[in-house]
Amino acid sequence: MAYNNIQTAMLKEQRPLNKFAERIKTKMTRPIAFLSLFLIPCCLFCLTGCAISFKMNGANIDYQTTHSISIADFPNNAAMVNPTLSNNLSEGIRDLYQRQTRLEILRKGGDLELEGEIVGYDISQGAISADSYASESKLTIRVTVHFTNNIRPEESFDKTYSAYQTFDASRLLTDVQDELCATIITEIAENIYNDTVAKW
Repeated sequence: MAYNNIQTAMLKEQRPLNKFAERIKTKMTRPIAFLSLFLIPCCLFCLTGCAISFKMNGANIDYQTTHSISIADFPNNAAMVNPTLSNNLSEGIRDLYQRQTRLEILRKGGDLELEGEIVGYDISQGAISADSYASESKLTIRVTVHFTNNIRPEESFDKTYSAYQTFDASRLLTDVQDELCATIITEIAENIYNDTVAKW
Protein backbone atom coordinates (compact mmCIF):
# COMPACT_ATOMS: atom_id res chain seq x y z
CA MET A 1 0.00 0.00 0.00
CA ALA A 2 2.79 2.37 0.94
CA TYR A 3 4.54 1.54 -2.35
CA ASN A 4 1.40 2.52 -4.32
CA ASN A 5 1.22 5.83 -2.45
CA ILE A 6 4.86 6.58 -3.26
CA GLN A 7 4.35 5.72 -6.95
CA THR A 8 1.23 7.94 -7.12
CA ALA A 9 3.11 10.82 -5.52
CA MET A 10 5.98 10.42 -8.01
CA LEU A 11 3.56 10.52 -10.94
CA LYS A 12 1.99 13.71 -9.59
CA GLU A 13 5.44 15.29 -9.33
CA GLN A 14 6.32 14.20 -12.89
CA ARG A 15 3.22 15.78 -14.45
CA PRO A 16 4.31 19.38 -13.78
CA LEU A 17 7.79 18.46 -14.99
CA ASN A 18 6.34 16.97 -18.19
CA LYS A 19 4.25 20.11 -18.78
CA PHE A 20 7.31 22.29 -18.15
CA ALA A 21 9.35 20.22 -20.61
CA GLU A 22 6.60 20.45 -23.22
CA ARG A 23 6.50 24.23 -22.83
CA ILE A 24 10.25 24.48 -23.30
CA LYS A 25 10.09 22.17 -26.30
CA THR A 26 7.31 24.27 -27.86
CA LYS A 27 9.22 27.51 -27.30
CA MET A 28 12.35 26.02 -28.80
CA THR A 29 10.66 24.57 -31.88
CA ARG A 30 8.82 27.79 -32.77
CA PRO A 31 12.01 29.74 -33.59
CA ILE A 32 13.38 26.74 -35.46
CA ALA A 33 10.20 26.50 -37.51
CA PHE A 34 10.32 30.25 -38.17
CA LEU A 35 13.96 30.07 -39.22
CA SER A 36 13.19 27.13 -41.49
CA LEU A 37 10.41 29.07 -43.18
CA PHE A 38 12.78 32.01 -43.64
CA LEU A 39 15.98 30.16 -44.57
CA ILE A 40 14.57 27.69 -47.10
CA PRO A 41 13.23 30.37 -49.50
CA CYS A 42 16.48 32.36 -49.07
CA CYS A 43 18.57 29.32 -49.98
CA LEU A 44 16.36 28.60 -52.99
CA PHE A 45 16.64 32.23 -54.11
CA CYS A 46 20.43 32.14 -53.80
CA LEU A 47 20.68 28.90 -55.74
CA THR A 48 18.39 30.26 -58.46
CA GLY A 49 20.43 33.45 -58.64
CA CYS A 50 23.63 31.47 -59.04
CA ALA A 51 22.10 29.41 -61.81
CA ILE A 52 20.97 32.53 -63.68
CA SER A 53 24.36 34.17 -63.22
CA PHE A 54 26.13 31.11 -64.57
CA LYS A 55 23.85 30.96 -67.57
CA MET A 56 24.28 34.67 -68.27
CA ASN A 57 28.03 34.44 -68.22
CA GLY A 58 28.20 31.47 -70.58
CA ALA A 59 27.24 30.88 -74.18
CA ASN A 60 23.64 30.24 -75.19
CA ILE A 61 24.38 27.49 -77.70
CA ASP A 62 22.47 24.34 -78.60
CA TYR A 63 25.41 21.98 -79.06
CA GLN A 64 23.15 19.28 -80.46
CA THR A 65 22.63 21.33 -83.61
CA THR A 66 25.56 23.78 -83.58
CA HIS A 67 29.02 22.23 -83.56
CA SER A 68 31.42 24.70 -85.14
CA ILE A 69 32.21 28.31 -85.88
CA SER A 70 34.44 29.56 -88.68
CA ILE A 71 36.35 32.77 -87.98
CA ALA A 72 38.08 34.32 -90.98
CA ASP A 73 41.07 36.64 -90.75
CA PHE A 74 40.10 40.29 -90.28
CA PRO A 75 42.10 42.29 -92.84
CA ASN A 76 43.21 45.81 -91.90
CA ASN A 77 41.69 48.23 -94.39
CA ALA A 78 42.02 51.32 -92.19
CA ALA A 79 43.72 54.39 -93.60
CA MET A 80 46.28 54.26 -90.78
CA VAL A 81 47.76 50.77 -90.56
CA ASN A 82 49.10 48.93 -87.55
CA PRO A 83 50.94 45.93 -89.05
CA THR A 84 50.14 43.53 -86.16
CA LEU A 85 46.52 44.57 -85.58
CA SER A 86 44.89 42.23 -88.11
CA ASN A 87 46.55 39.10 -86.71
CA ASN A 88 46.06 40.12 -83.08
CA LEU A 89 42.36 40.85 -83.57
CA SER A 90 41.69 37.63 -85.51
CA GLU A 91 43.50 35.48 -82.96
CA GLY A 92 41.94 37.36 -80.04
CA ILE A 93 38.45 36.57 -81.31
CA ARG A 94 39.31 32.91 -81.99
CA ASP A 95 40.85 32.55 -78.54
CA LEU A 96 37.71 33.88 -76.84
CA TYR A 97 35.43 31.37 -78.59
CA GLN A 98 37.96 28.61 -77.90
CA ARG A 99 37.98 29.37 -74.16
CA GLN A 100 34.28 30.12 -73.66
CA THR A 101 32.57 27.51 -75.87
CA ARG A 102 32.85 23.90 -76.97
CA LEU A 103 32.56 24.86 -80.63
CA GLU A 104 35.13 23.60 -83.11
CA ILE A 105 37.05 26.60 -84.46
CA LEU A 106 37.42 26.52 -88.25
CA ARG A 107 38.74 28.90 -90.90
CA LYS A 108 35.62 28.45 -93.10
CA GLY A 109 32.45 26.41 -93.46
CA GLY A 110 31.27 26.43 -89.83
CA ASP A 111 27.70 26.20 -88.55
CA LEU A 112 28.33 29.78 -87.47
CA GLU A 113 30.45 32.06 -89.66
CA LEU A 114 32.23 35.21 -88.55
CA GLU A 115 34.09 37.53 -90.91
CA GLY A 116 34.84 41.20 -91.22
CA GLU A 117 37.50 43.87 -91.56
CA ILE A 118 39.21 46.63 -89.63
CA VAL A 119 37.91 49.91 -91.08
CA GLY A 120 39.23 52.45 -88.60
CA TYR A 121 42.43 53.05 -86.64
CA ASP A 122 42.29 56.68 -85.61
CA ILE A 123 44.05 59.08 -83.26
CA SER A 124 42.15 62.10 -81.93
CA GLN A 125 42.47 64.65 -79.16
CA GLY A 126 40.84 63.86 -75.85
CA ALA A 127 40.65 66.07 -72.77
CA ILE A 128 41.95 69.63 -72.94
CA SER A 129 44.11 70.96 -70.10
CA ALA A 130 43.78 74.38 -68.41
CA ASP A 131 46.34 75.91 -70.79
CA SER A 132 44.21 74.85 -73.80
CA TYR A 133 46.57 72.08 -74.85
CA ALA A 134 45.40 68.51 -75.28
CA SER A 135 46.27 66.50 -72.19
CA GLU A 136 45.01 63.23 -73.62
CA SER A 137 44.95 61.49 -76.96
CA LYS A 138 42.45 58.83 -77.94
CA LEU A 139 43.00 55.70 -80.05
CA THR A 140 39.83 54.33 -81.62
CA ILE A 141 39.50 51.06 -83.54
CA ARG A 142 36.44 50.25 -85.68
CA VAL A 143 35.62 46.79 -87.03
CA THR A 144 32.80 45.73 -89.34
CA VAL A 145 31.44 42.22 -88.72
CA HIS A 146 29.32 39.94 -90.88
CA PHE A 147 27.84 37.09 -88.81
CA THR A 148 26.05 34.19 -90.47
CA ASN A 149 24.10 31.60 -88.47
CA ASN A 150 23.55 28.67 -90.82
CA ILE A 151 21.38 26.87 -88.24
CA ARG A 152 19.16 29.86 -87.42
CA PRO A 153 19.46 32.29 -90.35
CA GLU A 154 17.21 34.85 -88.64
CA GLU A 155 20.02 35.49 -86.11
CA SER A 156 22.52 36.58 -88.80
CA PHE A 157 23.56 40.24 -88.82
CA ASP A 158 25.99 42.92 -90.03
CA LYS A 159 27.32 45.36 -87.46
CA THR A 160 30.15 47.81 -86.79
CA TYR A 161 31.97 47.63 -83.46
CA SER A 162 34.25 50.28 -82.03
CA ALA A 163 36.21 50.82 -78.84
CA TYR A 164 38.81 53.30 -77.70
CA GLN A 165 41.50 53.95 -75.10
CA THR A 166 43.01 57.24 -74.01
CA PHE A 167 46.66 57.95 -73.24
CA ASP A 168 48.81 60.87 -72.18
CA ALA A 169 49.21 63.27 -75.09
CA SER A 170 52.88 63.73 -74.27
CA ARG A 171 53.58 60.11 -75.17
CA LEU A 172 54.13 58.72 -78.65
CA LEU A 173 51.58 56.26 -80.02
CA THR A 174 54.36 53.79 -80.82
CA ASP A 175 55.21 53.64 -77.10
CA VAL A 176 51.71 52.68 -75.96
CA GLN A 177 49.87 51.18 -78.93
CA ASP A 178 50.55 47.52 -78.09
CA GLU A 179 48.99 47.86 -74.65
CA LEU A 180 46.11 50.02 -75.91
CA CYS A 181 45.35 47.68 -78.80
CA ALA A 182 45.30 44.63 -76.52
CA THR A 183 42.65 46.28 -74.31
CA ILE A 184 40.59 47.47 -77.28
CA ILE A 185 40.75 44.05 -78.98
CA THR A 186 39.50 42.38 -75.79
CA GLU A 187 36.53 44.74 -75.60
CA ILE A 188 35.58 44.35 -79.26
CA ALA A 189 35.96 40.55 -79.14
CA GLU A 190 33.74 40.35 -76.04
CA ASN A 191 31.06 42.51 -77.69
CA ILE A 192 31.08 40.31 -80.78
CA TYR A 193 30.91 37.20 -78.60
CA ASN A 194 27.97 38.57 -76.61
CA ASP A 195 25.99 39.41 -79.75
CA THR A 196 26.63 36.09 -81.50
CA VAL A 197 26.43 33.36 -78.87
CA ALA A 198 25.95 34.80 -75.37
CA LYS A 199 22.72 36.69 -76.22
CA TRP A 200 22.61 39.05 -73.23
